[in-house]
Amino acid sequence: MRILVLIALLCGLSGAGLAQPYPSRAVRFVVPYPAGGPADIVARIVGPGMATQLGQPVVIDNRGGAGGHVAAGDVVRGPADGHTIVLTTIAHNAAHMMYANLSYDPAKDLKPVVVIAEAPSVLVVHPSLPVRSVQELVALARGNPAKLTYGSAGAGSALHMAAELFKMLSRTDITHVPYKGSTPALADLVGGHIHMMFDNIASAIPHVRSGRLRAVAVTSGKPAQLLPELPTIAAALPGYESVPWYSISVPAAVPDEAVRRLNDVANKTLKAPELNQRWQDLGLTPLGGSPEAAQRRNEVETRRWSQVIKAAGIKAQ
Repeated sequence: MRILVLIALLCGLSGAGLAQPYPSRAVRFVVPYPAGGPADIVARIVGPGMATQLGQPVVIDNRGGAGGHVAAGDVVRGPADGHTIVLTTIAHNAAHMMYANLSYDPAKDLKPVVVIAEAPSVLVVHPSLPVRSVQELVALARGNPAKLTYGSAGAGSALHMAAELFKMLSRTDITHVPYKGSTPALADLVGGHIHMMFDNIASAIPHVRSGRLRAVAVTSGKPAQLLPELPTIAAALPGYESVPWYSISVPAAVPDEAVRRLNDVANKTLKAPELNQRWQDLGLTPLGGSPEAAQRRNEVETRRWSQVIKAAGIKAQ
C-alpha cells in the first residue's frame, strides 16, 4: 500500500514538473476585420510589445465577416488555453443583441482581458453631396427619405451604431450598406458608390486632405485632437456621442492566470513611451486597466446601445 501511495505521489510531482509556463508557444491574435482598418491598426500597435513581454510571437490573423462575429465565434469554439486572443469592439461587447441567430453568446462566451484604446470617428461625405454641415445633411436626408446611403464595417460595428444613433436623433431615413470592414467601405465612398460614412479619423484624414472626401463633424462630445476645426455632431444633435473602443477578449473558459498575464503585458505595452507619438498620430487614447474594469465598460455600453438598437428596430441576420 505504501509503495502504491509513493508511486502516485511521484507521478503527481512528475506531472507538475512537466507543466509548461504560459505562454508555451505563439499567441494568435485574431482581428475579426480585414487588414488596414482601425481594429487591425490597433492590434498591430500592441502586438509587438506584447510579444516581447510574453517571450513568444504574437501573430495577427485577420478574418472578416458578419460584423466581426464569424471569427469571434470560431475563437470561442477553439482551445481555451490563452494562446488565441481576439480583438473585440462594440459589435461583440455591446451590439450583439441585434443578431437573433448568432452561433455564440458574446456576453457569456467571451471573457474581457483589457480595454486597449478608444478614438472618436468622423462623419465624412463624398464631395458630390451638397452638404457642409450636420444641419445641411439632415435637411437633405429628410427631403430624400431612404435615398442617401451610408457604409459601415458590418452590422453591429461601431460605424454602423454611430450612423444609427445619428438617424435616430435626426429622425432621418438613410440606407445602410454593410461591408466586411471599414477599408472596403471607405474605398467605395471615395469611389462615389455610397454617399457617406462614419470612419476612424486617422483613416479618413488622407482622403479629406486630398479633397476626395469632405469631413462634416466628429462623433465625440468635444472636438477631436486630429481635427480640432471640426464641430461635434452633438452641437447640432444634442445627446449625440459615439466613441468606438477596442479591447482584447478570450474564450470564457481560459484560466484566470492566463487572463491576468495577458492583462499585465497589455497594460505595460500601452504605457510604453515609444508608442506615445503613434497613439497621437492616430487620434487614439490608450486606456488599459483591469479585466474587471473592461467587464464594467462592456456592461455600461451594452445597456446604452441596446436602447438604440431597440428604439431603431435594428435587426441583423
